[in-house]
Amino acid sequence: MKLSAGTSTHTDPATGVDALPAASASAAIAARLDRLPASRTLWKIIALISLGGLFEYYDLFFTGYVAPGMAKSGLFSPDSLGFFASLAGIKVAGFGTFVFSTFAGLWLGVVLLGQLADRYGRRPVFTGSLVWYACSTTIMAFQHTGEMVNVWRFVAGVGFGVQLVTIDAYISELTPLALRGRAFSVNQFVSFCIVPVVALFAWLLVPTAPFGLDGWRWVVLIGSAGAAVAWFLIRQVPESPRWLALHGRAAEADAITTAIERRVEAETGKALPALHVEAPEEESTGQFREIFASRYWRRTVMLSVFNMAQVIGFYGFAAWVPTLLIARGINITHSLQYSFIIAIANPFGPLVGTYFADHLERKTQIILGLSVMGVAMLGFAHATSPVVLIALGVVFTLAANIMSYAYHNYQAELYPTRIRARAVGFVYSWSRFAAAFAGLAIGYFLNLGGALAVATFIAIAMVVGIAVIGVFGPSTKGVALERISH
Repeated sequence: MKLSAGTSTHTDPATGVDALPAASASAAIAARLDRLPASRTLWKIIALISLGGLFEYYDLFFTGYVAPGMAKSGLFSPDSLGFFASLAGIKVAGFGTFVFSTFAGLWLGVVLLGQLADRYGRRPVFTGSLVWYACSTTIMAFQHTGEMVNVWRFVAGVGFGVQLVTIDAYISELTPLALRGRAFSVNQFVSFCIVPVVALFAWLLVPTAPFGLDGWRWVVLIGSAGAAVAWFLIRQVPESPRWLALHGRAAEADAITTAIERRVEAETGKALPALHVEAPEEESTGQFREIFASRYWRRTVMLSVFNMAQVIGFYGFAAWVPTLLIARGINITHSLQYSFIIAIANPFGPLVGTYFADHLERKTQIILGLSVMGVAMLGFAHATSPVVLIALGVVFTLAANIMSYAYHNYQAELYPTRIRARAVGFVYSWSRFAAAFAGLAIGYFLNLGGALAVATFIAIAMVVGIAVIGVFGPSTKGVALERISH
């Protein structure tokens, strides 16, 4: 059966779908996925994908929590840092080299490997990056100089940097139109659940040395072991049917979609809604240069600038919160304790977002999140009471994580399937690039003017993010991916 754009029908398009041109087959598969109602099957897929992403958040957030222990081990002395010690010429604190290595690796990984998910599929890149992470961080945990810790930190980032890009493409393509906002909020809720866990591990382990091994090394090794377990679980996740159909593998796409449809019908006890097929995507393999074509270049520039701005606040606080608390006069033990309390708030931002994720425009959610982040950070820089510091840290964290799930959803919506992963990878790479240098900049501002200088730097970045999204961001709420791409 031939399907035309804008057609509504109750007829199952599975029959003969493999005979359609790739673009038309992809549109038919997309329409079948978009009509699915909420069900256990869909939420299980989203939860499993999120489980894989959980360990990127573990990795990113332990960066800040293990900092005091790594510094105590002498890893950031000039002799231990080797060639990384040359960064001292720009007034960078020793720990800043670790932050720099983290995000430099993530940036290079996204730039070099982001296109692999468009070329070879979402699933192999998704699972492969977990293996790379587990192996690289295990090796890093047993290094005894700051130089080699930073080198292996960089290597881990190169392989694992593509993970979140692939997850964004995966979820946007597998999730029905009416559930996309909630799917990303649930994804981030699951991922952020690990943050209080890593903060607790750091609080309990970093000041100690169980079995003669530095506590920070145990924190790293726990993440590697967890990623290995997650690898076995997420093998149940199917390849993206949208990607398969667009790459001429319509029979496979149809088989996966049909299996999902049957499970959903069995769970809901209802027939699926009528089908509405959007105009198909252009039939091409997709090229990197297309993200700068007339249709997409404004989105690419907007998202690149936004990503550089938002990450200064998001990771500028998250990666430095124990150190910022110490700068506010809190000792190392209490700073880790307070950081753990603040970290408990991480999953609740996306959880609250499930109530409005599909009702408010994505860009509105992003702007509100950035606004609260800037104000809370300025308040944090002036507060002296532990209770107030914790409260402002919690407010900042809630706002940051609402902003986070909204923009991950938003940037994945703005590009077609054929270039989604590489486009998201490119714009997202600027957050990695900016985070690498933001880590150095925050170390510099902290030495120059304390927490207030850091807060001012972050607030300015939030204003830039608000401006570019508010002025140049298109609306996407309730619009099919295939229509947005046109």
